[in-house]
Amino acid sequence: MIAYVNGIVDDIAEDNVVVDVGGVGMNVKISSDTAAKLPGVGRPVKLYTYTSVREDAFWLYGFLSRADLEIFKKCITVSGIGPKGALSLLSVMDADSLRYAILSEDKKTIAKAPGIGARTAERLILELKDKVKYDDEMIGREIAEVAAGNLPVADTPQKKEAVEALVALGYSQTESVKAVNSIPDIEKLDSGAVLKAALKKMF
Repeated sequence: MIAYVNGIVDDIAEDNVVVDVGGVGMNVKISSDTAAKLPGVGRPVKLYTYTSVREDAFWLYGFLSRADLEIFKKCITVSGIGPKGALSLLSVMDADSLRYAILSEDKKTIAKAPGIGARTAERLILELKDKVKYDDEMIGREIAEVAAGNLPVADTPQKKEAVEALVALGYSQTESVKAVNSIPDIEKLDSGAVLKAALKKMF
């Protein structure tokens, strides 16, 4: 119904933003991740929106990117996940991270979202694995290796050892891969230094 809201930020809360559109204050439900990325009060903003209409309520859900909106719309098609649950997912990870978790069948990371248990995470993976995609070649290669039963970042020994160590410490494969891959000049570091740098990114 309403494709987007374009106006001035009037007020920001953890789960809601008021956008002044031509003198009319629009209440838009948002994830906490979106709230943290919004410009300040008095600044212009454009939110791509999903309209939820029920007998007793009319809500707009807003996102800073079309990618977040699209994964939100896919999530609410899963039985047991409504708009609140989908926002919960996008509050703990962005659209790309959620896609990666689904494609790599990382239910542990998905289940970290408030209100999303292990069974719901399994259902989300089952129903959406064939409906999402990730365009980044590196992540795509990692997902293929995960599916084949290999470590996701086995291209260098220090990466492999660091991921193994992080998983052994209780971190999910998704978290471990992302932490290791975000370390600059990793080829210049030994395994211990890679693990130490990755652990810093976990906190």
